[in-house]
Amino acid sequence: MKNFAKIFLIIILGIALRLIFINKPDGLWNDEYISWIIAATPFSDGFINAVKSQCHMPFYYLYLKFFMTFFGQSDLLLRLTSVLAGVLSIPIMYFVGKEKDENTGLTCAGFSAISSFLIYYSQEVRIYAILFLFSALSLLYTIKCIKNPNKQNFILYVISNFLILFTHTIGFVFVFFNLIILSINLFKQFKKVITTVWISIFAGGILLTPLIFKIFTTKSFSQWWGHFSISKIGFLFTDYFSPVLTNLTNAPDNFLYAPKLALFMILPAIIAIGCIIKALYKNKINIQLFLLFISTITILIIASLIGKLVFITKYSIEIYPILIYLASFGINSINNKILKNSLIIVYCLISIGYILLHPYSAPKMRRAEGHKIMTDILSRMDLKKDDMIVLEYYPQNRFEKYFDFSNYRVIEIHKGNFPMYISKSDTLEDAFINGKKNYKNMFLSNSNPYFESMIDSNIFNKLKPGQSVVMVVLNSVSFYSPNNLALIANNNEKYNKEPLLFLIFSYIKNKTFYEMMQNLAIAKFEQKGNWTLIKFTKLNNTDKN
Repeated sequence: MKNFAKIFLIIILGIALRLIFINKPDGLWNDEYISWIIAATPFSDGFINAVKSQCHMPFYYLYLKFFMTFFGQSDLLLRLTSVLAGVLSIPIMYFVGKEKDENTGLTCAGFSAISSFLIYYSQEVRIYAILFLFSALSLLYTIKCIKNPNKQNFILYVISNFLILFTHTIGFVFVFFNLIILSINLFKQFKKVITTVWISIFAGGILLTPLIFKIFTTKSFSQWWGHFSISKIGFLFTDYFSPVLTNLTNAPDNFLYAPKLALFMILPAIIAIGCIIKALYKNKINIQLFLLFISTITILIIASLIGKLVFITKYSIEIYPILIYLASFGINSINNKILKNSLIIVYCLISIGYILLHPYSAPKMRRAEGHKIMTDILSRMDLKKDDMIVLEYYPQNRFEKYFDFSNYRVIEIHKGNFPMYISKSDTLEDAFINGKKNYKNMFLSNSNPYFESMIDSNIFNKLKPGQSVVMVVLNSVSFYSPNNLALIANNNEKYNKEPLLFLIFSYIKNKTFYEMMQNLAIAKFEQKGNWTLIKFTKLNNTDKN
C-alpha cells in the first residue's frame, strides 16, 4: 500500500509538471504545424502522400487524427495528446525498474516524471512523447523476455518494437540492435522462437518498406540546418539528465556556451553518468543494454557525419529509457544510504528547482517560431483588400490555421520554390545538389539581376499607389547581413560548414528589403519571437522612399 501511494504521488507530480504552462500562446511552430496538417488531411484526400512528404512514419499522425476526430483540433487538445503519452510512460518506467526491485522502479518513475526533456516533449505536438512510451515498453519486454521467456512476453516485445518502426523512420536502428541483444541471450535455448521474432518484425518492416523508401528518397532541405560536433555528445547527456535543454534543434559547438548554467547542466549529468557506470559493474544484461545505446548512437553519429541527418538529442530518444533504467539501477546499487539519498536529493532539487524557478525551464520555454506570433502581428498591420503579403521560408498553408489570407495577394518564396526566384534555369534538384557551388558568387557580390526582375514583376509592377505589401521574415533562418554573407563565402571552411538554407534566406531577406526600400515607403515595423514583419506602402508615382 505504501509503494502504491509513492508511485501515485510520482505520477501526480509528473502530470503537474506536464500541465503547467501547457497552453502556449505562440501557437504551433513548423514541426508541430506539420503534425497537425498531416493528421487533418482526410484519408481519401492525400493522407498517405502527406506522410510520404515528411520524414516520419504514420503512427503518430494516426494517433493525432483519432483524438482530433472526437475532441477537436485546438492547440491545447493537440498538446494534451502528448501529455497523455508522457504520463503513461511514468508507470511503464516504474515496471521497467521493478524488474530489478521496488526502489529501482520508483527511481525510474521519479526520474521520468521530473525529466525536463520528457516534460518539454510532453507539451510538443510531435512524435517524441509517444516514441518514448513505446521505447519504454520495448525495454520492459526486452528485460522480461530475457528473465522470463514466455509467449506473452515475446508477443508484447514484437508489438512494442513494431510500434517503434511504425512511428520513427530511423527506429529500425534501435530495433535491429535490440533484436541482437535478445538473440545473444536466448537463441541457444529458443531458436525457433527467436527466429519467429526476427521474421515477425522483419515482415512488419517489409510492409513499411515502400513508405520508408519514399521518405528516404524524397529530396528535402529540411535537414540542411546543422552539423555534427563533439559537443553534441555532451549535450545528449545534459539534455537527458539535466534540466537545461540545449540540443533541441541545433546546438552550439561550444559545450560551455552558458557558464552561468554550468552547474545545472553538468552536476545532474555527472551524477547520472556515475550511476550508469556503477550499474555496469559485473552485470551482463546492463552491459548489453549499454552496448545497445552505444551501437545506436554510433550509427546516428555516422549518419550525421555523412550528412544524412542532424545529430540532435530527440532523434535518439529510443535509448533514453535504457539510460534512465541504468542510472536508476546504479544509484540503488550504492550501499551507503547517506550517499545514495544525498545524490537523489541533489538531483531532484536541481531538476525540480530549475523547472519551477528558471524562466527558460522546459514548461516555460516559448515557441519563438510559433506561427501564431506571425499571424497576430499580421492582423495588426491594417491591411486592406488586395494588399500583398510576401512570405519568406514558409508557404501560406503553414499559417492558415490562424489567419485568413483570402482577401490578400500572397507571394511565397519558400524552401520548396526559392530556385525559381534565384535563377532562370535552376530547379530545386539543382539547388539540392549544387546549390553551394551555384550561388557562391551571388553571396559574394550581393547582386542578382534575375531576382530583382522577379521582385519587380511579381510585386512592384502589381502594386497601385496607396496599396501595401508586408514582408514576413523568419529571423532564425535569415540572420546574416550582406557583409557577413560575403565573409562566409570568402572562407571555404566556413562556407562548406554553413547550411545552405541560412545563406539563401539571408540573401533573400537582404535583397528583398533593399529593393523594397528603393521603391516603397516603410509604414509599419514589428518584431516578436523569431519573426519580423515590415509593411511597405506604395506612394504616388512620383514619390519614392
